[in-house]
Amino acid sequence: MSMHAPNERRVVPLRPRPQTPPSGAGEPARAPQRPTGPQGAPAPREPLWRDVVGDVLRRERLGQGRTLKDVADAARISMPYLSELERGRKEASSEVIAAAAGALGLGLADLLSLAQDDLARHARNRMGRVSPLAGGGRTSPPARHDGLCLAA
Repeated sequence: MSMHAPNERRVVPLRPRPQTPPSGAGEPARAPQRPTGPQGAPAPREPLWRDVVGDVLRRERLGQGRTLKDVADAARISMPYLSELERGRKEASSEVIAAAAGALGLGLADLLSLAQDDLARHARNRMGRVSPLAGGGRTSPPARHDGLCLAA
């Protein structure tokens, strides 16, 4: 039988907590350190895919002067769900992403291109310099994929 009341909130950590060794058994466990940028400040974290896609969808919608309701109706998804997508709160299926992009007049290649631009900008800001992957300063011969590449 459960020790918790039926409506009691329980918090389940997503990541296990680092185990500390018993007292007197070596050094205490240290929290992992975040990578640092060029001036020693913490480097910005890599954005999540859902955040990048949401930013692109919102920027395109606002650039067209359209409302959430208008785009959600055209995409045949609920307005609250589209809002959640734009804020990076939901991991959308490929069908939903295609519907939202299509409602904005974007193809999948357009969406990926805009997302790639955002990721390249983030990489340049994170490194404090132009990355070979961010365009410019390429040291190897151009790849055969002409700038569009998906990796698993």
